[in-house]
Amino acid sequence: MTHIEHSPYRDATHAAAIGLIVNLGLAISKLVGGIIGHSFALLSDAANSMGDVLTSCVVLFALRVAQKPADAEHPYGHTRIEAVAGSNVAVLIIVSALWIGWEAVDRFSTSHMVPPAWTLAIAGSNVVIKEVLYRYKMKVGKRTGSLAIIANAWDHRSDALCSLAVLIGLATVRMGGESYMWADDAAAMVVVAAILWTAFGLLRQSTHELMDAQADDEIVAAIRNTAQQVDGVLGVEKLWVRKSGLEMFADIHVQVAPERTVADGHRIGHEAKSLLLKEYPTLRDVLVHLEPYSATG
Repeated sequence: MTHIEHSPYRDATHAAAIGLIVNLGLAISKLVGGIIGHSFALLSDAANSMGDVLTSCVVLFALRVAQKPADAEHPYGHTRIEAVAGSNVAVLIIVSALWIGWEAVDRFSTSHMVPPAWTLAIAGSNVVIKEVLYRYKMKVGKRTGSLAIIANAWDHRSDALCSLAVLIGLATVRMGGESYMWADDAAAMVVVAAILWTAFGLLRQSTHELMDAQADDEIVAAIRNTAQQVDGVLGVEKLWVRKSGLEMFADIHVQVAPERTVADGHRIGHEAKSLLLKEYPTLRDVLVHLEPYSATG
């Protein structure tokens, strides 16, 4: 199996493509509904979906570039592209959300038409579709171990809650009439707050990855335990694991008996590396360093 055929990338690409198609359809329907139905909340939610479309496009592009093999200019591969793209998209989404928020605040003091009843159907269907996407991507994320897809799943759950806020706002306006028009703009503000929360989370996650933060304690502990199962490995002195896109890189210092020959140590190191790459498909590379074992530490 080639690296490009790696199942985490295949599954993640499939999930991102489905999200792109669904979000594009939702964005168009909400945009048209917001313009014709005079609902700024729907327009704000349409902008939210367009942000998801942009994010999906970037994720698909990043997944494609990330699978390129290492070369002379990029000896560690191209997996960092996902974090670089994600941070740029997050900034763009934050700027657009702030603009939408400004427009929503400005609309509080202006009069506008009551949205028609059919706008409720658009908002309601969006709640259902987004919740289905959340459950689907969460399943894919857990199966592949992709934190990016899991984060994207929670973004869909956030979108579902946004659409629920829009639905409540539209229903309030429909029941209360023009005196409750503020509810539509208030719902837009809820959407803006959710967009900002998600965008700042994406920016934080991308920056965290670009700074080579240590991987989660659970995966680090699992890799440590696996390495200690190799015959000849008496302990693990240091273990650094960093996430890069959908993959990880590990630097491990294994302890071997000091009387071992260089050839023995070399063989043990290769066995440790081979086992880790076999047991953890998301590990792109493992750098093994040998240390003499000492019972006193």
